Amino acid sequence: MTPGTLLQEVSRFALRVREGEVEESILRDARRRVTDIIGVALAAGGTEPALVVGEVVDAWGGEGRATVVGKGGGGYTAPSAALVNGTLAHALDYDDTHLPSVLHPSAAVVPAALAAAEESGALGRDLLAAVAAGEELAVRVGMAGYDEKLGNSVFFEKGLHATSIAGTLGGALAAAMLYGLHEEGIGHAVAISASMGSGLIEANRTGGTVKPVHCGWAAHAALTAAELARHGLTGPPTVFEGRFGFFKAYLDEEADAEALMRSLGEEWKLPRVFFKPYPANHFTHAGIDAALKLKKEDLSVEEIEEIELGVATPTLRTIAQPEDEKAKPKTGYAAKFSGPFTVATALLGGGGLGVSLDDFTDEAIQDSRKLDLAPLVRCVADEECDRIFPNQFPAMLRVRLKGGGVREARVSHNRGGPENPLSDEELETKFRTNAERLLPKGQVEELRAALNALDAPNGVAGVMRRTRAESREGLDPN
Repeated sequence: MTPGTLLQEVSRFALRVREGEVEESILRDARRRVTDIIGVALAAGGTEPALVVGEVVDAWGGEGRATVVGKGGGGYTAPSAALVNGTLAHALDYDDTHLPSVLHPSAAVVPAALAAAEESGALGRDLLAAVAAGEELAVRVGMAGYDEKLGNSVFFEKGLHATSIAGTLGGALAAAMLYGLHEEGIGHAVAISASMGSGLIEANRTGGTVKPVHCGWAAHAALTAAELARHGLTGPPTVFEGRFGFFKAYLDEEADAEALMRSLGEEWKLPRVFFKPYPANHFTHAGIDAALKLKKEDLSVEEIEEIELGVATPTLRTIAQPEDEKAKPKTGYAAKFSGPFTVATALLGGGGLGVSLDDFTDEAIQDSRKLDLAPLVRCVADEECDRIFPNQFPAMLRVRLKGGGVREARVSHNRGGPENPLSDEELETKFRTNAERLLPKGQVEELRAALNALDAPNGVAGVMRRTRAESREGLDPN
């Protein structure tokens, strides 16, 4: 590599992390990401995108050492396992989010790292270091595309899914670390992966089931790039800053290269990735929180005349438009992107941490109570929300009662982020609720214990074996 390139600095950062220059608090955070994604992936096994991808991968064939979460039988090749697991991780819109880049780093990086760790026989600590470094790179690439004046991601303004594009780079970095590549090899893996990231977000607007596969394909591409680098393929040394490099190709003149490199390895962005308490589009979460707050204060649904949901202006096109479709979503998946429907669901009472996966089935959205209440919710731009967005996704909920009274709640800090974190107990509830949708409780207990003992010899293999939905007879305790 040419000395002084951004790629070289990223590769050196990865080496330092692999060699132990990382705080224990960052590794603990990475463990929580791995646990969260495995739980979400277990809950997503019955979703259409995951089933389709699973069928395709089975048709491809090939045996390997990697595990598809929630599936029994033999091992898969690492790229195939990463493809399925990445799709599972993003299929429920329950995976974590970084703000203000609006990036979902774990859904691509964790599946790529898990597959590479299984294939290479890596230790648990090495897995956590790779996840931390890979997610850090993904987030920083996302921030390189964040336009502060615009208050939005340049990727998104172009219709590009930043998660899948940046996630490919982060996943490749993680996989290359786990494959034991040296500085130059890590750089080549990342540079090769820059030619492979893709994703369009039109499905957010007009439908289609492809969006979850963006993270699966990112993880698949990441593994492929790392394996190609391991076998000698090379990438351009100036892949980020070059005339025809990543920044120019995706971001024109708007790229903030400093966001990629500023205090890299010293000031970690990973802790600012928000865990999701609810399985819905993140723009809806503060509205859910506000509704739950009013419900806790004994608001009677029968007394409601109308509801005003105030949010940041840029979010209206996602959760409020078109109005008729948001008031009466056609599918459970579409309901996850509806401000009116999620508020109605929270006011009427959801499960889990307040609103659960069971609230977004195709059957659940036919609930006449929700369909009667959701049209009463009018979504509007709120000046205070605009001021805070996108460092948070705030909301204001104002309820006008039939008797003339007004009830109001404002949520400025989303649950799950540094300013309003989920407790260990809440994250544990989320994990167990998700995992128990597929696995028996006894196996979930064993899986949780294996995740806690990830640093033990064969720790990664022990975790992944316990994600398989199959007979427990003869399972090696390690």
